[in-house]
Amino acid sequence: MERISAVTSPIDHISRIPRELKLFIAASFMMGIGYSIFDSIFNNFLDARFSLSGFERSFLEFPRELPGFLVVFVSAALWFLCSRRLGAISMLMSGIGTILMGFLSPNYTIMTFWLFIYSLGQHLFIPLSSTIGMDLAKEGKPGQRLGQLNAIRNFSAVVGSFMVFVGFRFLGTTFSHTFLFASCALTFAAVLMFSMKPDRTNMPAMYLKLRREYSVYYLLAVLYGSRKQIFLTFAPWVLVTVFHQPTQMLAKLMTLGGIIGILFQPVLGRAIDTLGERIILISEAVLLVFVCLGYGFAKFLFPESAAFIIVCICFLLDQMLMSVNMARSTYMKKIALDPSHVQPALTGSVTIDHIFSISIALLGGLIWSALGFQYVFIMGSIIAFINFFVALRVKKI
Repeated sequence: MERISAVTSPIDHISRIPRELKLFIAASFMMGIGYSIFDSIFNNFLDARFSLSGFERSFLEFPRELPGFLVVFVSAALWFLCSRRLGAISMLMSGIGTILMGFLSPNYTIMTFWLFIYSLGQHLFIPLSSTIGMDLAKEGKPGQRLGQLNAIRNFSAVVGSFMVFVGFRFLGTTFSHTFLFASCALTFAAVLMFSMKPDRTNMPAMYLKLRREYSVYYLLAVLYGSRKQIFLTFAPWVLVTVFHQPTQMLAKLMTLGGIIGILFQPVLGRAIDTLGERIILISEAVLLVFVCLGYGFAKFLFPESAAFIIVCICFLLDQMLMSVNMARSTYMKKIALDPSHVQPALTGSVTIDHIFSISIALLGGLIWSALGFQYVFIMGSIIAFINFFVALRVKKI
C-alpha cells in the first residue's frame, strides 16, 4: 500500500506547479497556436492575394522586421510596465494586427500597416519569453525550463498548423476565417498574461545601454539575426515558388516540425544546462552550413522528387536549430553582471539582430532576383561559417 500511495498522479503533479507558471504555460500554449496559424498561411496568403515577386516578398520583410529594430525603444518607453504586463500588451497587439489583416486588407499598402502592428507585438514578446521563463526556472536549470516551455509551444504549433491543414483540406476555410482563429488565440494569451502577478520593472536607461562585457553575446545576436532571415523568409519561399507547394504542404511541415520539437526542445534544454552553451552553439553553426547548401543546391544535384525531400529535411532541421537561440539567452543570464541586466540585454539584442535581419532580407531579395535563389543560401552558409568562429569565443561557465 505504501508503494502505491507513493505514486504521484498527473493531477497531483499539475497541482504542485506554481500558479504563475501555470498561467504562463497556458499563455504560451495559446500564443503558439496563434502564431502557428499565422505562419502556416502567411506566405500562401501573400501569393494568392497579391502575387508578389521574389523581391517584393523580401521587401515586405522591412515592415515585418522593423518592429524588431524598434523594440528596445518601445520597451524603454513602456519601462513602467513589468515584463508580464508588457507581455500581455504584446499579445493583444498581435491579435489586433492579425484580425485587421484578415478582414481589412484591400490592398498591399494597408496590409503592410496591419503586419507592422502584428509584428511589433510579436517582437516585443521575444525577449520577454526568455526573461519570464528563466525567472520561473529552478536554480541552475534555466535551459531546462526554456526547453519545457518551447516544447509546449511546439505542441501548440502542431495544434495550430493541424487546424490549418484540416480547415483548408476538408472544411473550405478561408484566409479571413483563419486569421480570426489566430487573433482569438492571441487575445486569450493576453488575458492569461495579464492574470499573472506583476514583477519588477527596469528603468528606461537600462534598455538603451550596451555593455562591453557582453560583446560576444551581441555578436551572436548579429549572426542570429542574419541567419534567421534565411529560414523565416527564403526557405518557405523556396517551397512555395521553386517547388510550387500549396498551403497544406507548409502546414504539414510545420506540424511535423512541431511534433519533433515536442521531444527535441526539452532534450536541448537539458543539453544546454549539462554541456554548456559553447558546444551547442558550435554544433548549430556546423549543421547550418549543410542546411543552407541543401536549400540552395538540392534542385540542381538531384531529381525533382529527391530534391524536394532534401529541402523538406533541411526545413525541419532548420526549424529545430532555431531553438538553439535559448542557449544565447541562458548564456546572457550566466554572464550578467547584475540580474537586472538580463531583460534589457535580451531586448537590446533583438534590436541588434533586426538591424542585420532587415539588411539580409533586402540584400537576399536583390541576390535572388539578380543571380538566383541558390546564391541567397550560399550567403547563408557563409554566415553560418562565421558563426562557428564566434561560438568558439563563448566562455565555458
